[in-house]
Amino acid sequence: MTENAPSPLLSAPGAVATAEGRTAWHYGGPLTEQRAAVETGALFDRSDRDVLSVTGEARLTWLHSLSTQHLTSLKPHEGTETLILSPTGRVEHHANVYDDGATTWLDTEPGRGEALLKYLELMKFRTEVDLRDETAGWALFSFTGIARAADDAPVVQPVPIAKFASKDLLAVPTAVYPGGPFQEAAGWTRRTDALGVPTFDVLVPRGALAEAAEGAGAALAGTWAWDALRIAAKLPRFGIDTDEKTVPHEVPHWLAAAVHLDKGCYRGQETVAKVHHLGQPPRRLVMLHLDGTDEHPPAHGTPISLGDKEVGTIGTAVLHHELGQIALATVKRSAVAEPDVRLITGDQAASL
Repeated sequence: MTENAPSPLLSAPGAVATAEGRTAWHYGGPLTEQRAAVETGALFDRSDRDVLSVTGEARLTWLHSLSTQHLTSLKPHEGTETLILSPTGRVEHHANVYDDGATTWLDTEPGRGEALLKYLELMKFRTEVDLRDETAGWALFSFTGIARAADDAPVVQPVPIAKFASKDLLAVPTAVYPGGPFQEAAGWTRRTDALGVPTFDVLVPRGALAEAAEGAGAALAGTWAWDALRIAAKLPRFGIDTDEKTVPHEVPHWLAAAVHLDKGCYRGQETVAKVHHLGQPPRRLVMLHLDGTDEHPPAHGTPISLGDKEVGTIGTAVLHHELGQIALATVKRSAVAEPDVRLITGDQAASL
C-alpha cells in the first residue's frame, strides 16, 4: 500500500502538523476553527486517508455479497458506508463508499487500506472486478457549511425494532449520501452531514489538492477541530474509537448508516441477526463529558472505572469549543444503564 505523502496544505500559515506529520493538527486556532466550521464553514484536509477503487460490471453485486450494506441498488453518484465483519461478527473493516457509475471508490482510515485490499483480492475468485490502490493518485478533503455541491441531504432509514418484518426496511442502502462530479477538478463530491452540519467529502487528484482546496473558499481547519465536531456528533473512527472486539450494534452510527438488517448472506451476518433479535451488545460506544480538572484530555486507551471496577476505555478525547473536554469511549453496557452514572478516567470524573 502506498503511504500518503505530507499534504501540501501543511505549508499554509500557522499549520502545526499531527504526530504522523501528514496533515495539520491545527492552523493556529483550534477552537476558532471549530466555531468557524459550524457557523461559516471550514475545510478539513483528510488526504491521509487510504483510497481504493473497484471497477467492473459486477463491482456492486460483489461488494454487496461481502459486506453489511445493501449495495446492489446504489445509483451512480451516490455514496454510503459499509463494514466487513469477521466470521464471528466483529468489525474488521469500515469504508465510506461512492459509486460514480463506472467505479466504486472506498476510502478508509490511514494505514487500513492495505489490509482491506488484501481481503478483497482474496475474495475475487472468478468475479470480473479490478481492484486498485489509488492512495498515491487521489486525495480526500471535507468542508462544511457551503451548500453548493448538492441541495439534497443524506437519507438514513430508521433501524427497525427487533423481530421486524422484512417489509419494514427498504431494499436500498440504509444510508444514501448524494453526490456528483466535482466541478473544479476531476473527482467527485459526496454529502454526508457527518459533523451535524452540512458536510461534504471531495475526492480529487492528489496533485490538484491545493488548488481545489483554495477553490472551495473555506478557511482551513485541522484534525483537532474535526475530532471535536465528530465526537459531538458521535461519529467514530474505526480502530481508534473501536477495537478488535467491536460488533456493529455497539456503535449506533454504524448500525444506522452501514448495516442493512435484511439482505443476503454475508460473513458475520449470523451474529448481527442474533444480537438484533435476541439480546443486547455487551458494550456501547458513548460520548462522555469530562470535568476538566486535568487541562489535558485523557490519552487514547485510558481506562474508565466505575467504583473499583474497570468498565471501559477512552477512544478519542479532545477540547471542544463549547462543550469543554469530551470523548468517545467504549463502555460496558451494564455500567451506563443509568444516565446519571459517574465514571472516572485518569484523574477526571466523566458523565454521559
